[in-house]
Amino acid sequence: MTQGALNWHAMTESHLDGVVEVARLSFPDHPEERACFSNRLELHPQGCFVLGDKDGGVLGYMVAYPWTRGSAPALNALIPALPGDADLIYLHDLALHPDARGGGHTRPVVEQLADQARADGWPVLALVAVNDAAAYWGRLGFVEESPPGMVEKLASYGADARYMVRLL
Repeated sequence: MTQGALNWHAMTESHLDGVVEVARLSFPDHPEERACFSNRLELHPQGCFVLGDKDGGVLGYMVAYPWTRGSAPALNALIPALPGDADLIYLHDLALHPDARGGGHTRPVVEQLADQARADGWPVLALVAVNDAAAYWGRLGFVEESPPGMVEKLASYGADARYMVRLL
């Protein structure tokens, strides 16, 4: 998928240092280590993408994987295995380097994820919106959901964290 001079493509281990840097710039209050991104890439590579330029630099990334509705994985925690009772695709992270923001790069990869999830039989996408991004995700079809116990689960994500879902 091409958007201007930047292209979304499959993430590989060689991209992880760039992913960590974009994450550091995008989520300074929610740091995640390289091992966390490597873990998600190993568990579900088909849900991991980077936005890159012609020189191979990482200017954005998206990480998504099967998960269970009404729950969110702990921040910066390794997952030993994907849940056997997964019933949706969880969009763990989507971030752009400040130099790539404002170029319309996020909607195409979210729609690509939605199309692939639907084709694979997943009925829902879910995410946790942070950094006051709930309104943005709302424009992409996500709605806030408040499953029992979610407020406590989201405490580590920050006061503005919102669990959101998009039916496919």
